[in-house]
Amino acid sequence: MFSNGDTPAGGETRRDADAPQPEADGSEWPEAPEWFEEREWFDADADPVAAGRDGLDAVSDVSTLMSVFAAQRFEPVESVRREAMAEAAVFRGKTTEILMRSLRLELAAVLQVTEHTAERMLVTADGLVNRYPTMLDALSHARTTERHADVFVELVDQVEPELRDQVVPLAVDLATTHALGSFRRLLRKLVDTVRAATLSERHAEAIRERRVVVQPAEDGMSWVMLYTSAVKAHAVHNRSTAIAKTLGDREGEERSLDELRADVMVDLLVDGDVPAHPDAARVIHAIVAVTVPALSLLDDEHAQTAPGVVEGVGPIPIDHARELCGSADGWMRVLTHPETGMVLSVGRDQYRTPLPLRRLVEWRAETCMAPGCGTPARRCQIDHQLAWEHGGTTELANLAPLCVGHHTIKHHGGWRVTQIPDSGGALEWTSPGGRRFAVQPQRKVPVFRPAPDDDHPPEAAAPF
Repeated sequence: MFSNGDTPAGGETRRDADAPQPEADGSEWPEAPEWFEEREWFDADADPVAAGRDGLDAVSDVSTLMSVFAAQRFEPVESVRREAMAEAAVFRGKTTEILMRSLRLELAAVLQVTEHTAERMLVTADGLVNRYPTMLDALSHARTTERHADVFVELVDQVEPELRDQVVPLAVDLATTHALGSFRRLLRKLVDTVRAATLSERHAEAIRERRVVVQPAEDGMSWVMLYTSAVKAHAVHNRSTAIAKTLGDREGEERSLDELRADVMVDLLVDGDVPAHPDAARVIHAIVAVTVPALSLLDDEHAQTAPGVVEGVGPIPIDHARELCGSADGWMRVLTHPETGMVLSVGRDQYRTPLPLRRLVEWRAETCMAPGCGTPARRCQIDHQLAWEHGGTTELANLAPLCVGHHTIKHHGGWRVTQIPDSGGALEWTSPGGRRFAVQPQRKVPVFRPAPDDDHPPEAAAPF
């Protein structure tokens, strides 16, 4: 490993001159994993070994080092925290809160970071060392990153202790296989699903806290904050955005989308129906996709493990889901049981994706299908993986939502994007350097295959 003064990842090493050094007191750096010791990281001049490797490989190597060192740092951080807690228990007059604030300040000063960052480090160290050693092991073997570890502890700590055994193994697997943005979304969905059994009770308590708050700002402005159910909040935002975009298409309109959206909300709340809006904007209503497993509509016990899910929101109480599926215009209701009546292709007859097919493509993906992107699918463009001008068809097996930025990169950035056959909608992105990245959709659509002969109807293959 490195001596006390080396800085393998670059940057200045700052040490208190009076602090004990490993060489002086006989202590050693923590043992590195065997695979780490076997790897030749630096040459004789202390430069990263790069023979046969490109710049991105060098960046990846340094990131690997950072993960290993981050894992090794968490254990002494937790040790310092435990010492502070023990001191609070021994010495009267020193409360735990005061000692922890003092530790946070000192840690921030030593590391030259903010106190918020120091507090996050203490919380993460406590979680990894004392509650989630398997995640700490994954980090120490560079199978994930420090930011993944922060998110892991933050979200898994929300789960009731008696339910964590169900979450931790799955969460570690997500952390080692997904980019940070995708990992955060998938872990939040996992946590929400595991806690679904108590969701109705917790939601009933939370909904009683709904309110509107006005917070003064500078320059004659104020914030109006609405605290309501996530479903309704998304519906409000979706409708105001759709109306704002319609207004923005008018000739001579110079307001930005944010300005238009804010003006639309004020107009609707102050005036109700706004005659000044054109007819195309006045007929817009909120559209939200709610997905409910068929059995959950009928069986309360099944609903505890397979709740209703609102696109962009997550699990909702089953009573609310049943209400939405039984009434309320403007909700796209999708049962997860396969139905053979879905329009899956219009072939080469039409370039523009029909609305039902577009909704199915968006529902399947939920977000932009670029690696790590979280842009909601409804705000994306529908991309033909094999371009229309090259013979591509308008069918589910050739369509995926991409945000404007990633759509542009796909066509002009040297990337190759293909839909993996029989994968239920997964995309493979191949970079200009030849690296491959698989992106899975949030939901799977069953793949229908014909039977061996004409005497049997088509069989529905299980979703991948």
